[in-house]
Amino acid sequence: MARAWPTDSRGWLERLVAFDTTSRHSNLALIEDVEAFLTELGARCERTVSDDGEKANLHAVLGPDVDGGVVLSGHSDVVPVDGQDWSTDPWVLTEKYGKLYGRGSCDMKGFIACALAAAPKFAETDLERPVHFAFSYDEEVGCQGAPKMIARMAQSQPRPSCVIVGEPTEMQVITSHKGLYSVRVTLTGKEAHSSLVEDGACAVTHAAKLMHQLVEEAAALKAAAPADSPFDPPYGTLTIGRMGGGTAMNILAKDAWFEALMRPAPWDDGPGLGQRLTQRAAEVQAEMRQTAPEAEVRVELISNVPPLMPEDMGEAETLARSLTGDNARRVVAYGTEGGQFQEAGFSTVVCGPGSIAQAHQPDEFVAISELKACDAFLEKLRVRLGLKS
Repeated sequence: MARAWPTDSRGWLERLVAFDTTSRHSNLALIEDVEAFLTELGARCERTVSDDGEKANLHAVLGPDVDGGVVLSGHSDVVPVDGQDWSTDPWVLTEKYGKLYGRGSCDMKGFIACALAAAPKFAETDLERPVHFAFSYDEEVGCQGAPKMIARMAQSQPRPSCVIVGEPTEMQVITSHKGLYSVRVTLTGKEAHSSLVEDGACAVTHAAKLMHQLVEEAAALKAAAPADSPFDPPYGTLTIGRMGGGTAMNILAKDAWFEALMRPAPWDDGPGLGQRLTQRAAEVQAEMRQTAPEAEVRVELISNVPPLMPEDMGEAETLARSLTGDNARRVVAYGTEGGQFQEAGFSTVVCGPGSIAQAHQPDEFVAISELKACDAFLEKLRVRLGLKS
């Protein structure tokens, strides 16, 4: 029995919101649904699957088998609703006063809904260049899914020329954003009575040394920011978000851990910070082993998402500005898979419906007017890709 597909962006958003694709869950049901729809339109589809097989990215192409197409990129996962006070069912799209409420309605199933609503028109058009749909998993936990798909896109043909990442920007063109670099540090020491400090190695005490280094690194990031930085705050940031360890105040702690998150500006070096932290961790481990030979300090990389660098009227920016009429220079402090696309050689901008102020919030919503603006944007893109030179 053939499926009944939505015919507009609102209908698609209702369908997409109903899939609970919180990052801790599988997104395969949503991907299978979207892939079936695009396949019926004649799209050439390819999945790249997570190591455990529970999640997948989807890359689909409509149009001729030639280089120079445009990628519409969005992530399928959403953040949890746990502990949030929602006045509506987060998995049922609800309209109130010109706004559509539901988890992911803004971040960022709204953009995906608009892209899918536009797909039949793209399929019916005699396109000169193809349109690519790139829907990823695990963006909300460090853009962990997109790199597999991006690597395949960079190696395969046809090769697109530019990427539009549809994160919520109120349909304004964003040409640069900060990155994401995060680590987990785990220390294993040796328990002993707190009065006998040379009989053990306190993991918590030594963890404090590493955390202090990160506090100093954060100050250096602030000092390194140029006077004309366009970001808010104007510098790269570094925070220690979680920590734990120890058994009791009067016992040298056997275990300790903490997690740190850096949001590097384009001029900052996230991996360089990681290298310095790893070097200091080796020094701390050597100190601990003076009284506890079995002591260990591990620095594990959680995420390394590069910033989106300004391209000075690169192809993606030129295209997005011509479609929106927006010529203002804007940046954002959050990160996207845009930096990963750009690092793979694709010209990239960020432009999508909704406001980032609504992202991750209880009663998350996207204004209907924002979806309409995105629909109009994609219609202009369809006409542009259909022009014959």
